[in-house]
Amino acid sequence: MSTENALAMLRTMAQMQDEHNALVHPQWRDQGHQYYRAVWVECAEMLDHFGWKWWKKQSPDLDQVKLELVDIWHFGLSEMLRSGPVDEAIAAQLSAIEAADVNAPEDVRAENFRLSIEQLAAACLATRSFDLPAFKLAMASLPMDLPELYAMYIGKNILNRFRQNNGYKSGEYRKLWQGREDNEHLVELLDELSDVVEGLPDKLYAGLEARYTA
Repeated sequence: MSTENALAMLRTMAQMQDEHNALVHPQWRDQGHQYYRAVWVECAEMLDHFGWKWWKKQSPDLDQVKLELVDIWHFGLSEMLRSGPVDEAIAAQLSAIEAADVNAPEDVRAENFRLSIEQLAAACLATRSFDLPAFKLAMASLPMDLPELYAMYIGKNILNRFRQNNGYKSGEYRKLWQGREDNEHLVELLDELSDVVEGLPDKLYAGLEARYTA
């Protein structure tokens, strides 16, 4: 992928993140939010979805793992935007992600992913900031490339906007619909709309609304 295309994706995500953060608080850049803390907590949640317990049978829920990684990107992107606008250097790093060796044994790849998540959490705790190289390693270990991050980011950003518009901040929002979490409904809608290019955000929002009020 060219740096130009990567930069276009990055700027779109940056604009959407700025708009979402402003919906939560208009002066979000000045609030001193501890984004690094949100990142390491999300890392723990991601490991739960992926599986790490040796004393019980666990199967990775890769859809939810990827959504957790996208959640981390929301916080990481917010941290970077608070320091200044995104630039070509960041886009070049994201476009150059190389997937882990798919020919390695499954248990080796799984453990490498767990270690990459721990490295991301440790780096954020050590610096009290967002560590882009560690995030890239987690993406490569999963693997997830920039186009997939971009598509899933748009989906999760729309869900976050839907949550805020339906009382997430005040506590009125219902995260469980028809016995399932909203993230699960989002994954299904993204699959249903996988061929949609024009108007994807609006179609996703309408799909969430239809399921929420059913």
